[in-house]
Amino acid sequence: MRILLTNDDGVYAQGIWTLAKELEKDHDVLIVAPEDQRSAQSHSITLHKPIIIKKVKLDGIRSDAYSISGTPADCVRVGMEELAKGEIDIVFSGINMGLNSGMDILYSGTVSAAIEGNLYKLPSVAVSAEWTKEGVNYEIAAKYALTVLAKIKKEKLLTPMVLNLNTPYNLHDVNKKLMVCKIGGPIYDYYRGENNGNGERTLKVTGRVETKYEEDTDRYFLSKGYATLTPLKYDFTNFELMDKVRKCIEDDIDCE
Repeated sequence: MRILLTNDDGVYAQGIWTLAKELEKDHDVLIVAPEDQRSAQSHSITLHKPIIIKKVKLDGIRSDAYSISGTPADCVRVGMEELAKGEIDIVFSGINMGLNSGMDILYSGTVSAAIEGNLYKLPSVAVSAEWTKEGVNYEIAAKYALTVLAKIKKEKLLTPMVLNLNTPYNLHDVNKKLMVCKIGGPIYDYYRGENNGNGERTLKVTGRVETKYEEDTDRYFLSKGYATLTPLKYDFTNFELMDKVRKCIEDDIDCE
């Protein structure tokens, strides 16, 4: 298979190196990633300045690799429009340093890059690994990514879709059940504010509010030591309200 591999941690990040090393054993991989850290860029793209493309060499990786002076979504667009010679079968994004679970997917450059692949009508997989004080278990995340890829091939699931894969740090058994589940809710951040002496006030994120996880969600299963997989879609249309809003606006009917 021909795979476009990207991330949001930068082309030289350990996560993308680990995933590339595994994927290129049996597949043709094209690496297109940001030149440096682009976390929490969501689905932003570069419009008002040129995008610089550089071919780079990643130690121990034989696949072609390029750095892009743009966002993760830019990387997929440039990869598909300018760098891929021939068709791409699937897009992988990651391995991200840190989970992309719950509503954090809205801010994630990793997930947004996968969604950009979906806009090209390709199957896409975002891969993220828990970041702890002990480190990040990229190896187990890469193994689960290969498991998902093998299943996609076997079941012929090469249809436009986005799969969001997360793995906890303390998971070491690739045969442990992969939980397919919905995303969890938001977790709010703590801010620390201070005056900088110039008449301005600055805020810095200093942690996250402790939250009880809803059962049967990705956050819940991850906290129990399971890897999780969630199918995502980018259509934000609220179909449940469509008819009600249409009656209110188009037909001028009282909607109380």
